[in-house]
Parts: sequence; structure tokens; C-alpha cells
Amino acid sequence: MNENTQLPEEENNGLNINADENVSGTEHLTDPLAESDQEALEAELRESKDKYIRLAAEFDNFRKRTAKERIELFQTAGREVITDLLDVLDDADRALAELEKSNDNTAVKEGVKLVFNKLRNVLQAKGLKPMEAVGKDFNPDLFEAITEIPAPSAELKGKVVDEVTKGYYLNDKIIRHAKVVVGK
Repeated sequence: MNENTQLPEEENNGLNINADENVSGTEHLTDPLAESDQEALEAELRESKDKYIRLAAEFDNFRKRTAKERIELFQTAGREVITDLLDVLDDADRALAELEKSNDNTAVKEGVKLVFNKLRNVLQAKGLKPMEAVGKDFNPDLFEAITEIPAPSAELKGKVVDEVTKGYYLNDKIIRHAKVVVGK
């Protein structure tokens, strides 16, 4: 051998860059795989593809099932409230029947009051709470000002003078803002 001819290991300070660090230096990464190794890798690849396809199908089924359940939940979300209100509707039907055959105004008034009280109690049991507005400082987060009028007294300036439409909370969240008249 002459001086100009160097071995590949000598060029890289004794390291062979084609050698796998876990395999002895005589086997190279560029060497063809043995037939059994290739078959094992292909089997592992087929198994991985099968797992991937099954996982993707399972996720797709989960997504479709949860979407269907969500739609059903929205469609039946008010079912419990509606069911409880059916009793009030039955009472209102009975009150209407009595209205048509009775001439006694006090009995009719009492019957209507009973129906409305039952309705309020059912709604309050579901978390509905009326908003107090008259006499409070005007708060645009709670109230919707319909108009301003001159305040009847100096202490009512900037306060709610009248309530046109009642506001309501449902479980401490505003579901309808009160429509009010503000004193200026």
C-alpha cells in the first residue's frame, strides 16, 4: 500500500460512519437486510397499519356518537321543565273552564292567582329568579334603558324609575335584561 491510499476508517479518525453503533463494525447500514428481517419488518408494518386503521375508525365512531348525543341533548334539554309546566297548563285549562261558567269575579281572581303562583313556584324551583330593578342605580350590564324621564325627586336621578319588562336570572346568570325607564 502506498501513502496516498488511506483506508476509510483512517479518514474519519478511526470511525466508520456507515456502521450502526449497536452493531459490530463489520456490518453496515447499507448492507441488504436478511430475508427474515425484512419479513419481520413488513409484518410489523402491516400490524401498525391495521392498528392505525382501527384506531381511526374507532375515533370516527366516537365523534359521530357524541355528535348524535349532543343533538339529542339539545332537543330534550327543556323536557323536565316542560313536564313540570304541564301541571300548570292543566290548572290554567281548569281555570278557563271555570271562567266561562262562573260570574263570581273574586273566585275567578283567586283561581287565576293560584295558577300564576304555581307557575312562579315551578320556575323558581328550576332556578329562575326575578331581577329587582325599581329604585336601583342604572347598570347597563343588568338593565336595558328604554327611555329617560325627568326624575320625580333628586334621589331618583340616575336610578331606575319604572320597569317596563321584568328581567330574570337563571341559576345566577342573566337570561333576560330588564327593560327600564331611567330618571335624569
